[in-house]
Amino acid sequence: MKPSNILILPGWQNSGPDHWQSLWERDLGYQRVEQHDWMRPLRGDWISRLEDVVLSCDEPAVLVAHSLGCLLVAAWASHSRNTHRVRAAFLVGPGDAEQEALRPVLTSWSPVPLQTLPFPSVLVGSQNDPYCSFERARAFASAWGSTFVDAGPQGHLNAESGLGDWPAGTELLAPLLTLTPLN
Repeated sequence: MKPSNILILPGWQNSGPDHWQSLWERDLGYQRVEQHDWMRPLRGDWISRLEDVVLSCDEPAVLVAHSLGCLLVAAWASHSRNTHRVRAAFLVGPGDAEQEALRPVLTSWSPVPLQTLPFPSVLVGSQNDPYCSFERARAFASAWGSTFVDAGPQGHLNAESGLGDWPAGTELLAPLLTLTPLN
């Protein structure tokens, strides 16, 4: 699988230079899906941008999402007619847009789509993520049909979690890169 067809989907405010997503993009050649506005994320705009990038891939893509990027995958999959162009999704540290503290900032992201994803997925959740309770992460995994991985107490699974280039994450991602696309 070509690295350019592995799509990095950061969350709200993008992923900074020390985030594992940025390190994977730099070191492995994965493609970041650039959003028009990282600070004011509008669900419809983000879905449209993901659709454009998925359609530009020359083979089925693998989505590598963090935080709000996980909700983007679920929202996109619930609307797109091109889900067959995705081989799998790796969902890490989902944000919970319905959490009281996030609702005022992420107004267009509620309700969170809870339909089963039409492609294989793995969801990695942290026991002490401030943006999504462990129980809610498990519930997302169940609703989306994702294999759930307990990362232990790792915060939001971002640069502040001290993951660096996150070798354990690349091990979890590896099997998804070899899956045969569902058609």
